[in-house]
Amino acid sequence: MYDTYVVQDNDTLDGIANKFNIPVDILRQLNGYNFNLVPGLKLIVPKINNKYFSYYIIKKGDTLYKIASDNNLNPTLLALLNGINETDYIYPNQILLVPKAGMVLYFTEVGDTLSGVAQGLKASINDLLAENDNIYLQPEQLIVYKNK
Repeated sequence: MYDTYVVQDNDTLDGIANKFNIPVDILRQLNGYNFNLVPGLKLIVPKINNKYFSYYIIKKGDTLYKIASDNNLNPTLLALLNGINETDYIYPNQILLVPKAGMVLYFTEVGDTLSGVAQGLKASINDLLAENDNIYLQPEQLIVYKNK
């Protein structure tokens, strides 16, 4: 779900964020808030196609359960998608990745088969292969599928 980007001469945080079509706050959240942007620095960037996901900025009073419910998601799935535990504290202005409407997500488990995942998602194997760049069926690989 993530990739690295090597900072080049004259790069700016805004420029890198624009290159990956993500908010600057996502870069800061993934890489820490105090770093010097120098050539050669490796930054973590999301490897997510934005046609499947949007960003949600947490507001005061939000809970993981409320955000999951508002988006018709299982809270465990939302937590896993964002690399947090269900019991972790979330705070205002933190940014969460949330699937867009109609998206079905599945995190693979030991013993999964492509045909079994496709059947569980009510999709064809060809549809899954078209929607996902690589499917390795390693534990906790995210597989996405857009309901037609």
